Amino acid sequence: MLPIDAAAHSSRWRRRHPCEKAVLGLGLTVTAVCLPPWPGAVLVAAASLAVLLGPAGVGPRQLWRAFRIPLGFCVTGALPLLFAVGGAAGPVTFAPDGPEHAAALLLRTSAASLGVLLFAFTTPVSDVLPRLVRAGVPPAVVDVALVMYRISFLLLDALSRVRQAQAARLGHTSRAAAWRSLAGLGATAFVRAFDRAGRLQAGLAGRGYDGTLRVLVPRTSVSRPFLAAVAALLAGIVLLTVLLERFVL
Repeated sequence: MLPIDAAAHSSRWRRRHPCEKAVLGLGLTVTAVCLPPWPGAVLVAAASLAVLLGPAGVGPRQLWRAFRIPLGFCVTGALPLLFAVGGAAGPVTFAPDGPEHAAALLLRTSAASLGVLLFAFTTPVSDVLPRLVRAGVPPAVVDVALVMYRISFLLLDALSRVRQAQAARLGHTSRAAAWRSLAGLGATAFVRAFDRAGRLQAGLAGRGYDGTLRVLVPRTSVSRPFLAAVAALLAGIVLLTVLLERFVL
């Protein structure tokens, strides 16, 4: 199990309805995209961090380990805005307004990523997928997603064991050995993926699979006070952004 999935299963908000957490996390994400980067995205990022580290109970180290990957994509996407291609100054030059655009994009994408992580850290995938059928998603699509979700963890566990076995057999002592080990790892993953899929299909057929996976979902009700607090938080961010733009900036 990935660390973010383990954190979601042990979250303080584990028993809350996924709709509540979706409204909060996705609401913060949409707000970060729609509001101006400064001060809107900064306020969204601050609110997301406060909720993640406070009521949601996510550890700072866990959050950083999960956030550094999307942050790398955010930085990579913002860097090209610093340069201009073509023109009289040369083939590649620094854009006059490049730092401003790069900073704006970095603020927006970082704040939006924190909103998505808020939902991911508090809501296991196994709680979301079965409820999608009630939202109108075809059951076959949900079943395939559930099966792929299960197989992904089995393959990750198998890959981890293969890498440990290769390391124990000095498979990473040189560059050539590392490439051979990587090729063997890919071949093993390909073969085991088909093997796992075949076993899963045989197991489902043996249990009378009729085209629908029936999963027990814990009963939870949507909390109106929680949704009201989310609406107040989002409205407060929007109002504070408008006030800061008008009277400070």
